[in-house]
Amino acid sequence: MIDLITDSRKVKEGDTFIAIKNINRDGHDYIEEAIKNGAKKIICEHGNYSVKTEIVPDTRKYLENYLYNKYYSTISKMKLIGITGTNGKTTTCFLIYQILNDLGIKCAYIGTIGFYYGNTKRELNNTTPDIDLLYDMLLEAYQNHCLYVVMEVSSHALALNRCYGLEYNAVAFTNLTQDHLDFHKTIEEYSKAKQKLFSLTRDEKIAVINGDDSHYQEFVKENNKNIIISSKLGDVLISDIDFTNLGTDFSFSYQKKLYRTHINMVGRYNIYNYLTALLILINLGIDIEQILKLNNTLSAPFGRMEMIKYHTNSIFVDYAHTPDAVENVLKTCQEFKKGRIITIIGCGGNRDKTKRPIMAHIAEVNSDYAIYTDDNPRMEDEKEIINDMLKGCTMTNHEVIYNRKEAIIKGITLLKENDILLILGKGHEDYQIIGTEKHHFSDKEIVNDYLKERMVVNE
Repeated sequence: MIDLITDSRKVKEGDTFIAIKNINRDGHDYIEEAIKNGAKKIICEHGNYSVKTEIVPDTRKYLENYLYNKYYSTISKMKLIGITGTNGKTTTCFLIYQILNDLGIKCAYIGTIGFYYGNTKRELNNTTPDIDLLYDMLLEAYQNHCLYVVMEVSSHALALNRCYGLEYNAVAFTNLTQDHLDFHKTIEEYSKAKQKLFSLTRDEKIAVINGDDSHYQEFVKENNKNIIISSKLGDVLISDIDFTNLGTDFSFSYQKKLYRTHINMVGRYNIYNYLTALLILINLGIDIEQILKLNNTLSAPFGRMEMIKYHTNSIFVDYAHTPDAVENVLKTCQEFKKGRIITIIGCGGNRDKTKRPIMAHIAEVNSDYAIYTDDNPRMEDEKEIINDMLKGCTMTNHEVIYNRKEAIIKGITLLKENDILLILGKGHEDYQIIGTEKHHFSDKEIVNDYLKERMVVNE
């Protein structure tokens, strides 16, 4: 793949190592390790070393230009689709990935749940990987005959120039709500970072935008083919929505035609995710009727309102970890609930603290009962995280159980008839970060294992 190595641990005999400065580390600190592992050339900003060395003013800029000049002409032979927004990126991308592959059009996916194409599935450390890894994956997708790549484009990636040189045939904006303010500081700066994607368009220049988001006009750029989704006024109008715990029925109009359809996903927000995927694809030349025929086979990614039935009760595991996402999930459940809603939720450590009381307040107001628990505490004291959450609480319909496994089991034991249990915040993740250590932990596994134990006992 690419022939400049930024990770000293991956250096092999004869490689060229380039010392890049990132937020958390300086590649110059690893040059000697790279040489020990076989590097025959070093590209860096300073220093004298025992192998051939090239000193450049800015290694990051050198890498960006090198990758673009050497590899982008190959990458650009594929159609690139980029999705940004606070919530909905993963589901929208995953739907596009499913539809194209189901139609026999080979597509790769890059995002929160990993790097997918064909039978390949690899986990990633970031929603949008850094530029060297990203170019490497794009080249791998091309070499494995992918015609499309759909990727989540995070605000961090846009702010840090991880997508340098890439241009997209289609882009989309899902929504903008509070998140990542520990990094961006203000909503305005957060929005500006995401807007950068809409200047990186080429060829068809398709831009699908959620017109019911209060920030949508910030993403409408003059040079793009803008397509607005809305329940009020836009190019695509949504109407007649019916929810069950098994899916959503709705109508939409587009280009003077009215369509009535069903998706196997719950929630108003999933209508927007689905329509974003559909509109991108039909404007890239895919027949709308072919897509509509696939609706009964399409599914959300793992950990996105993933349902586990338990007697008359429904247990949902969901990735919701922002105020808006939590509220959307809870309001969706309010629309089809028959019994009570019990919510288990926590907040991540070393992340935006201002959203903690907001999320706890949303949970208690929209639930019959809430259990506050650990998420990924990381380097923070779990008690401090929960204390921040409790500052938003004005009711008494909650309790604190720090141990997440114990909290999930307690939530299950509270279920009676036709109740809904929501386990929010981690979704597809199969780990919990405590301190600097990653421990295996899956909300879904905890639920399934406990339900199996209860069945054995009841027998």
